[in-house]
Amino acid sequence: MRDGRALVAAGAVLGGVAIMLGAFGVHALKSRLGPEELGWWQTGVQYQMWHALIITALGLSGARWARLPAWMFTFGALIFAGTLYAMALGGPRWLGAVTPLGGLSLIAGWVLLAWRALAHRD
Repeated sequence: MRDGRALVAAGAVLGGVAIMLGAFGVHALKSRLGPEELGWWQTGVQYQMWHALIITALGLSGARWARLPAWMFTFGALIFAGTLYAMALGGPRWLGAVTPLGGLSLIAGWVLLAWRALAHRD
């Protein structure tokens, strides 16, 4: 059960931080960043929040077969959104080459979740 609680905590933290970063983007960065950078910021916030919700739900489900996909979502959201935030704030553009690794982890998590859901026997 500890892993389920850890996933709920991870999802809750990612969700809370997504709310804070979204508000920060709207109130503090809107006048300081260009449209492209604001787009990166918004995309990061959206992906982080959606995956925070699924991570929390999978943690609450108690389904052991869903743990690996949930951790893949956690890793993927951190890498995907984190690199977008960094680039929006002026980080090096080569981070854009790292962003797809987070996206691949998110996609793989969804594929694995579907496969395990279909393969799991009650």
